[in-house]
Amino acid sequence: MVTYACGWIGGNELILILIVILLLFGGRKLPELARGLGKGIRDFRKATEEGDLAKDIKDVASEFKDVKRDVEKLNPKNALNFKEPVKTKEK
Repeated sequence: MVTYACGWIGGNELILILIVILLLFGGRKLPELARGLGKGIRDFRKATEEGDLAKDIKDVASEFKDVKRDVEKLNPKNALNFKEPVKTKEK
């Protein structure tokens, strides 16, 4: 028995899968399917990368706003203005 280094799919299985796909979809549809699959993967990667970055930027901006508001409250010029008490964040 021959074992393959790349896992459970060997050369014969891969050729059989390609032949079945060719018979099901035909030679003209394969390039369209490959393009669609590639575009879908690119769009998915782009969306996940941009989503994380946008979320991180919003979190940082929110933290900066909180710090700015707290610093303005502690400013000696605003010390006599007691509209809102200074709140401390507990983590």
